[in-house]
Amino acid sequence: MEAIYQYAWQHKMYHDEELTLDDGRPLRVCNPGIPNRDAGPDFSSARVEVDGVRWCGNVEIHVKASDWFRHGHDRDMAYDNIVLHVVAESDAEIRRADGTVIPQLTIRLLDGVEQVYDIYNEGIMPLRCNGFIKHLDPIEKVFWVEALAIERLQSKADRATEICKNLGGDWRQTCFALTARALGFGLNSEPMEMLGRNLPLSFSGRHADNIFQLEALIFGQAGLLDASENILDPYYQDLCREYYFLARKYGLRPMNRKVWKFARTRPQNFPHRRLAMLAQLLHGGFTLPGEITDTGDDIDRLRELFDIELSGYWAHRFNFGDEQRLVSCTLSRSSVDILIINVAAPLLYAQGRLRGNYGMHENAVTILECLPAEKNSIVRSFSEAGIKADSAKVSQALIQLKKQYCDAGRCTQCRFGFRIMQLICRHWRDPAETKTETWNLNPMME
Repeated sequence: MEAIYQYAWQHKMYHDEELTLDDGRPLRVCNPGIPNRDAGPDFSSARVEVDGVRWCGNVEIHVKASDWFRHGHDRDMAYDNIVLHVVAESDAEIRRADGTVIPQLTIRLLDGVEQVYDIYNEGIMPLRCNGFIKHLDPIEKVFWVEALAIERLQSKADRATEICKNLGGDWRQTCFALTARALGFGLNSEPMEMLGRNLPLSFSGRHADNIFQLEALIFGQAGLLDASENILDPYYQDLCREYYFLARKYGLRPMNRKVWKFARTRPQNFPHRRLAMLAQLLHGGFTLPGEITDTGDDIDRLRELFDIELSGYWAHRFNFGDEQRLVSCTLSRSSVDILIINVAAPLLYAQGRLRGNYGMHENAVTILECLPAEKNSIVRSFSEAGIKADSAKVSQALIQLKKQYCDAGRCTQCRFGFRIMQLICRHWRDPAETKTETWNLNPMME
């Protein structure tokens, strides 16, 4: 509850006509101050004028004035320099250590603010501001979506850079780990990345011309080879023997097979075919990082790089065992595009930042602009709310918005959430000012 009053204080979403302190002195707020996300008073560097005298310092916000004592501020010298105590209910007088009274202001929120803030925090709908988004200015939507797209791309680039740092600055191994993770397509992303990190390309490169040995390394490291299983499958048994030999040669230790997810999974989503595709990427040498850099924003060429085709044993199987009919040997176009979104674009952006090459940044953004929007439940939810994705750049922005703001309850840090709250305040301050607009408070407040 205290958070809403902090938010209201910061953005002046309270009745501020002729403010007076609890002791009757007039108050003018020149600047609410800077929010403090760490320990200590809620706002610093605030500027207020009390009875004509200007003060600069810290501001503390509470629902009840007595919360000052409940939170132990009376025993903390960090709160002794408070210039203003803002509360919703004045049920106590607050003094400094020297006995002087701290000026106290009781505020009343504008009508509707608390109600909408509660709806934001309840999260009872897939999109908490679902009923309001369609009424926002289209230009505001464009600006926020643009910022979110770059924010998501930067966060992915940051993660790629961190992986590279942990791998000793090896960008080839980093690209392999990113590609492995992307091939997990959410369900098995974590174990796929783990495999991508733990299978050194320096070892696999020595067997780049032998797909059988590469598959032995991949499946063996994944922990999916056990000679006591699939005894009647000669290929499986051959892979087991080959991996045991290579593991002893290179000192490799397999992953725990329990990290892989199979429950409630359709056969075509089993990790085996994804792992076989990794082996295909290693066949002939792993040159993907350099090819991505050289290709730039050429979408057709990028699709060729990620257009992996299975052959031989895996052309007709979902996992080890009997052959299956009508099994596609390649990824779908949409799956290829997802690999480009999650591997090529972040890698270009990360390396461009490292090299100070902003042309690579532009290539990464252009890739997202040229690819079609992803199709998933998040994109559909926003489409129903009034924001349609016409490119991967927009769909990535909407995924960022949903995961990093909506799901995290950061509505008040979202430009949509903030603007909605502003409009509500404006409506209650002066209903006549908004009566001609299409703005409607009913969708979420009924």
